[in-house]
Amino acid sequence: MDTLKYFAGYPPHLQTQVRELIRQGRLGAMLAGKYGEAHAVRNDGLLHDYVQALKDRHLRKSVPLGKVIYDSTLQVMKHALGTHTTITRVQGDRLKTRREIRIATVFRDAPAEFLKMIVVHELAHLKEAEHNKSFYQLCTHMAPDYHQLEFDLRLYLTHQVLGQG
Repeated sequence: MDTLKYFAGYPPHLQTQVRELIRQGRLGAMLAGKYGEAHAVRNDGLLHDYVQALKDRHLRKSVPLGKVIYDSTLQVMKHALGTHTTITRVQGDRLKTRREIRIATVFRDAPAEFLKMIVVHELAHLKEAEHNKSFYQLCTHMAPDYHQLEFDLRLYLTHQVLGQG
């Protein structure tokens, strides 16, 4: 199994640095030192409130959210860290649209910064469907250190895959 599957698109010098952290057994300690604080968002109700607060702060004019939950069926190892869906149903002569955000259950126990990064990512999809420049500008508007958090989240997931987390 490729231990660096989360770094496939990264330049070779960064992959080499990650391999060296793993070889030296320092990956877990580095992550714990940088992201030691867990969050208190332990259930779906608290997650909904957390996501809604971020949405209210940064995306007031975006569409309302219907449901926000932790989802144990999301396969993190298959790159599904969170999902955003739009569900449209016919009610009488109207279309009723609901937006849902589902966060992989692994983030219930992850450091607080990683939960925020995933939530910011899914909230950005309310305005931008594609992973384009506007999407990432919106992510960095909500979390200025978004790109570093995304990289470190890849380190965290690598640590989990190696069975060291």
